[in-house]
Amino acid sequence: MYLEYYKNRLDNIPSFLQKYLSVSSLSRLKRVGYFCGMDFASKDIYNFSEYISRFDHSLTVALMIYKLTGDKKATLAGLFHDIGTPCFSHVIDYMNGDYITQESTEEYTEKIILNDKELLKCLADDNINVDDVIDFKKYSLVDLNRPSLCSDRLDGIILTAMGWTKNISCDDINIIVDSMRVYKNEDNVDEIGLNDENIVKRIVDINNLINVYCHSIEDNYMMNLLAEITKLGINNNLFSYDDLYYLTEDKLFDILNNCNIKEILELLYVFYNIKRSDIPKKEMPKIKVRSIDPLCKGRRWSDVKNI
Repeated sequence: MYLEYYKNRLDNIPSFLQKYLSVSSLSRLKRVGYFCGMDFASKDIYNFSEYISRFDHSLTVALMIYKLTGDKKATLAGLFHDIGTPCFSHVIDYMNGDYITQESTEEYTEKIILNDKELLKCLADDNINVDDVIDFKKYSLVDLNRPSLCSDRLDGIILTAMGWTKNISCDDINIIVDSMRVYKNEDNVDEIGLNDENIVKRIVDINNLINVYCHSIEDNYMMNLLAEITKLGINNNLFSYDDLYYLTEDKLFDILNNCNIKEILELLYVFYNIKRSDIPKKEMPKIKVRSIDPLCKGRRWSDVKNI
């Protein structure tokens, strides 16, 4: 499995991190899929190579940060950056009408961390202030605006290429991990870059295909379909909006599958069984563009490739 190979290339989990991996708010993410609930969808539309969870993503982001910096606070901020992810992830952004930034669900991060007593105890034992890990956006190596690279973005490209677009190899993973460096960008801010021109081009090509997949009629239809199903579940009091941030995707689908609401069951049947050829061709809303312009040996790829 590519996922385990990738984790191993990022080195062993540091001992200080081990205790955080079993706290309840992070453990929940083991059953929140990285692909927005589409692991349950029609296999004619999605045929993922393996199950990748938001927990996996959180861990690999943290390992990437630790490998690059050895900074415990930044590593923990990376580990917790998706702790407020709801079931179905960006489907809920679609439900909220946030197609462009897809950040409408990030407001729960602080609330969930502050209410996890086990997590807070781990931080206290390590003499780390909770304020140092809540706002992951203050760590540029965790989160940085596009088209820059950060651990969240680079790891997302790697995981998506493993599970969905399937256009990454073990050799690619090896070179990416070995080529990662921290550079100062044009704003004098730390940014993750790569020291190999060939792998930068490879990363850009991989990301371009991911962008095509995320802007496909099929993906847009399925994301909106699950958003509609979820909204109906909330409107019919099967679960609350808050429940999306505390339940697992398995549990939500159990609730939906066992309801007696005809409209929901009919839409679920479509979600589970629709064929690619049956997806209606219609105009899509403007969706987040996943553009990147990585640093290559400290310079923007857009500058380097034109030399």
